[in-house]
Amino acid sequence: MVTKLTLEYDGTDFAGWARQPGLRTVQEEIERALRTVLGESVANGEPLALTVAGRTDRGVHAWEQVASYEHEAVDPQRLNGLLGEDVSILAAEPAPAGFDARRDATSRTYCYRLLTRRSRSVFERRYALWWPRELDREVLDECARALMGTHDFTAFTPTETDHVRFEREVMRAEWRPGAARGDALAGNIGPEDVLELWIEADTFMRHMVRILVGTMLEVASGRRTVGEFERLLEGRPRAEAGPTAPAHGLALASVSYPPPAG
Repeated sequence: MVTKLTLEYDGTDFAGWARQPGLRTVQEEIERALRTVLGESVANGEPLALTVAGRTDRGVHAWEQVASYEHEAVDPQRLNGLLGEDVSILAAEPAPAGFDARRDATSRTYCYRLLTRRSRSVFERRYALWWPRELDREVLDECARALMGTHDFTAFTPTETDHVRFEREVMRAEWRPGAARGDALAGNIGPEDVLELWIEADTFMRHMVRILVGTMLEVASGRRTVGEFERLLEGRPRAEAGPTAPAHGLALASVSYPPPAG
């Protein structure tokens, strides 16, 4: 018996998704709630544990994360009553035998948000990178188009890494106007104030989106050229790319899976 969880969280006060000794993580908090309801172990005696579609780092948010575990589904409201206010289970549903949230995912979509107005926002300080300087939108769009297809993203992940494969296939990459994260703020922050990078790929490496954003901002600010950015996609070393953009502007937006059989 396998259950598919769909959930959202504000990553501000979490040390990331994955369990870490002595730190508050999303995985640890949800597993504790599940074990309170279902018990410590699954049918084969192994500890009840979550498999996640995409691990997020400290400070990164998720709007539609997906995880799976081997046990029966639990009413989301029952689980939410055991969780902090910055994480919420949106759905818990039986999944086909053998379903694995990570292995079965066909793509993940991330969104990185910029607040581009001159004055900072107290309401967006946790969810968008404040960028009051000039940006060349056409250059940002050129960089996004260059990402389409399969490339070697060695330059866009830390040098110290467990990755052994650095090629990733990007199915979608575009900068587009955004909006405030909440209807109550719409009067203060409009589409002209928010710019979002939406990027979908088969899988992502650690810090990949944030380094891409940091490098694209350098290109759009005139500190490097589009041609230099394109050459980084040929497997150049990390030291040649730009800085890692702050975590709080990034969110895992969604995870895609094959349509159900039949």
